[in-house]
Amino acid sequence: MQDIEPYYNWRHLYTAEEDPQSPFYGRAYSEFEYSQTVYNFYIHPQWDDFGSRTLYLKILFVDYEQHFVIIELLGEWNDAIENDIMTLRRDITDQLYKRGIYKYVLIAENVLNFHSSDDSYYEEWLDQLADDNGWVVMLNLPSQSRHDFTIAKLHRYISLLDMPAWRSLKPETIVQEIDRQWSNRLL
Repeated sequence: MQDIEPYYNWRHLYTAEEDPQSPFYGRAYSEFEYSQTVYNFYIHPQWDDFGSRTLYLKILFVDYEQHFVIIELLGEWNDAIENDIMTLRRDITDQLYKRGIYKYVLIAENVLNFHSSDDSYYEEWLDQLADDNGWVVMLNLPSQSRHDFTIAKLHRYISLLDMPAWRSLKPETIVQEIDRQWSNRLL
């Protein structure tokens, strides 16, 4: 797990630690000191802790003018014990929403497990974004996590989409493609 780094090819375009509007503004990272773990396995020090013991993230890109954010996730999403959705909402997405963000891309290909609880925070999130014609899309959720997410019927609030080649695209292109599909209601 320590070899799984957050996607870094957009760092010349955006870094959360240098963005005064980011929840992670001013953070300093080590390339050599591994201190955070998932399942007792150390993870790369570039991942951001946002209050969950099992789920980490990296804000890869924010465009305040186009109102979107792309966030990459790593670990276990556990609403049943950790209430990760509440922590994500209160500590990250609510802060971004206050700054005009209403389109959320969650890259979830490294979400190893998903454990659900109730859907109230998901429903609240979608309701919050509805006035702005906003959305939340989760990209590339692994099949075992996708199954658990779908069984809990959370895909009613967060659309699941596969976009395996997202790394070869510019952030704006990813969001334009999602917008196109969203407007056609194909998600």
